[in-house]
Amino acid sequence: MSNGKDLALSHVAMLVGDQDRALEFYRDVLGLEVRQDMPFPGGRWLTVGPAGQPGIEFILEVPEMNPTAEAREAAQARLKNGAAGTLIFTTESADDTFARLRDAGAEVSQEPISQPYGMRDCAFRDPWGNHLRFSEVLG
Repeated sequence: MSNGKDLALSHVAMLVGDQDRALEFYRDVLGLEVRQDMPFPGGRWLTVGPAGQPGIEFILEVPEMNPTAEAREAAQARLKNGAAGTLIFTTESADDTFARLRDAGAEVSQEPISQPYGMRDCAFRDPWGNHLRFSEVLG
């Protein structure tokens, strides 16, 4: 029986409306690498991840990948209201990351700011309303 000490996170699902457009955003704008791209019931199994973290993959999941009509409808409703998933990344420079993503056309939700808890961060939204934060450790 597992006591939790043997667990490791490997995948996180991000709800998106279109996998091709999501690939363009997560690979071409954010700079994540493609880990898997293969046929899957309801679409394709498409994952990306940070180059420096080979053990973590973000599943770019569309509503059609859900196993039941009810789950697919619920996912579609979430997309209409903004998917509202969250990914938080660390970066060497919040300001440089901000400028790169802003210049690539990503939707800004917070310009870089130094936080009282020792971080400088900024935030964006993907095309479906998922939150993306980029944090730099200060000091």
